[in-house]
Amino acid sequence: MKLIKTNKFLYTICFTAIFVSAVSCKEQLDVGNPNAPTVTANVNTESGLISLAQGGVYINGFLNGDNWLGNSYFSLPWGYSELMADLVGADASNNQVTTIGVPDYIILDDGTKLTNPSPAIGIIRSYNSRASTGASNNPLYYQWLNMYALNNACNNVLSLVDGIKFSGDAASRANTIKAWCYWWKGYAYASIGSMYYSGLILDKAGVASSEYVLHDAIISQSNTFFNQAATTLTSITSASDYQAVLTQLIPVANQVGHGGVLTVDMWKRNINTMLARNILVNKLAPFVNGNPNATITKSSTTPITTADWNSILTLVTNGIKADDFVFTGRSTPQNSFFSASGGTVGSLTTGVNTATTFKISERFIQNFNTGDKRLSTNFDTKTTYTNNYNYTTRYSLVDNASGGAVYTYGSKNVGAYELFIAGSYEENALMLAEANMRLNNIETGLGYVDAVRTFQGAGVAAVKGTGLTLAKALTELTKERRVALFGRGLSFYDSRRWGWTYDIANGGGSYGNTVVTTAGVVNKNVTVNYNFLDYWDVPADESVLNPATNSVATKNPNF
Repeated sequence: MKLIKTNKFLYTICFTAIFVSAVSCKEQLDVGNPNAPTVTANVNTESGLISLAQGGVYINGFLNGDNWLGNSYFSLPWGYSELMADLVGADASNNQVTTIGVPDYIILDDGTKLTNPSPAIGIIRSYNSRASTGASNNPLYYQWLNMYALNNACNNVLSLVDGIKFSGDAASRANTIKAWCYWWKGYAYASIGSMYYSGLILDKAGVASSEYVLHDAIISQSNTFFNQAATTLTSITSASDYQAVLTQLIPVANQVGHGGVLTVDMWKRNINTMLARNILVNKLAPFVNGNPNATITKSSTTPITTADWNSILTLVTNGIKADDFVFTGRSTPQNSFFSASGGTVGSLTTGVNTATTFKISERFIQNFNTGDKRLSTNFDTKTTYTNNYNYTTRYSLVDNASGGAVYTYGSKNVGAYELFIAGSYEENALMLAEANMRLNNIETGLGYVDAVRTFQGAGVAAVKGTGLTLAKALTELTKERRVALFGRGLSFYDSRRWGWTYDIANGGGSYGNTVVTTAGVVNKNVTVNYNFLDYWDVPADESVLNPATNSVATKNPNF
């Protein structure tokens, strides 16, 4: 793989211990030549390898040190997801955040049609160039960059692990590190395959490839590594050695709340949740304008099948439980892989809407049921921000409002906000809900929606037992996924698979939306035609520097 800033990654990966552990290289690594570091010469002890494995994830994978917008993978790449799902808006000019979430047109309650003169697909493609990347203006670049950096960091660790002398039960300690790498490689491939039309399979340290494969092959590779992680975990025989190594791999700051040192069984359940996610977010399950039988006539993926729903159900039945530890992140006063004030979608949305980078969308707020404490606790209406129909909002996100009794959507206080990096109980439960509904177990599915609302302290009336039809049940499900999983990098995938981001001419679109005009008129039944790319083109920094040597397209041919 050839990308801008490659040399920076080669340098950073040798010194991740400095940033994550806040100790010197000499303490963490058996230093070869500190003025000319190499992985093989400088990482040759157990503690050095653990530091490399930790930093390869949290620094190479998640800390975008160039401060493109915010300062981590969870601020800008995940911010795009929330923007394109229309849960937040933005009017900043950098990184195309002001354009990427603007629909092609909307139709107001009175029939007035407002048309975007610069449709999003044209904008995103016009800025997919190396020059635009250099100007911090190519949206397609960032997720690709972070996830392949994460993948390569894991390749480096895997290339070293068998040559390291471990203490204690050496096999169990080595397999814990291998499982760590397999898990994060599965994570990286899942992110690439769920977002880009095609990608590269790179599984050897420092070995490049120009043989592109389609996104479904990337997802298959993700599944391979998730399953390999599970198999490797099964082979561990010493729980104490496993615990000792994983305790060092996960930063101490992340071992609080729902984050912690996972048992082997907990980790396997996390894997099942991610395997289920890979199926769910990469298939079409259209639910357009209240129609569970809607179809999308032009897409880069295929409709979900009954067999798929059954596979999802099997996986999430053995997925994350309410009291399981999961992979989370917390900001720290220093040496953190994201900052409290700018490292997450939540922090960039927190504050008075006239001053925040992201602004809470009216289309987000409309998903809360009457009396939901998450709404009344986390949001206020003291200030209305007016710009255009896509940004105008009456709502602001209050900083760390709940104090823990009700789910907190955002904070700028150090350590206050809990970032869910991978799967969560809520996500798993809502997959249980949706799979059951689609398999005609509607009441069972509604019970899981209620469970998530209870888990987050919503305090709303139960929907199970109210005799809802499939269409009404799916309405509750879609609303709850948008509310409960806000800021977790899933929102665009949901809008895509439900058909909402596709052109109305192809069966897509979103209906019944709330839009406040600049004149202050509140519309409650607005039709929105987003017409976004369903899977992004490969960024020019890859496709130009590393052109395909096979026939697989690097530009989505369906748009």
